[in-house]
Amino acid sequence: MPRKKFSSIDEYILASPKEVRPVLKKIRSEIQTSVPSATEAISYNMPAFKESKTFIYFAGFKKHIGVYPPVKDKLLKKNLKQYMNDKGNLAFPLDQEIPYKLVGDIAQALWKQYKI
Repeated sequence: MPRKKFSSIDEYILASPKEVRPVLKKIRSEIQTSVPSATEAISYNMPAFKESKTFIYFAGFKKHIGVYPPVKDKLLKKNLKQYMNDKGNLAFPLDQEIPYKLVGDIAQALWKQYKI
């Protein structure tokens, strides 16, 4: 993706490859449903959601969707092992079914983790 400065999630999605757009839209929707009090933002030039502070970011890449930051919830982490990198960030391969419900669970866990 070109290094354009985005001002909204809509703008980010429109600049993404055509085949990634539906996945990004569905992830956005799952986060909105899971944490309805959160507001949309762009942070680190990625789609993000925040309440008093930003608690989740996601981004589209050629081969995967990244979700940040790492989840600390021990029970949830067991279900995420196959998607975690060395730093604990998540990568959902685009050549596999995206676990959207799990993304919603991640959003709720991160919201609780970063809630002030």
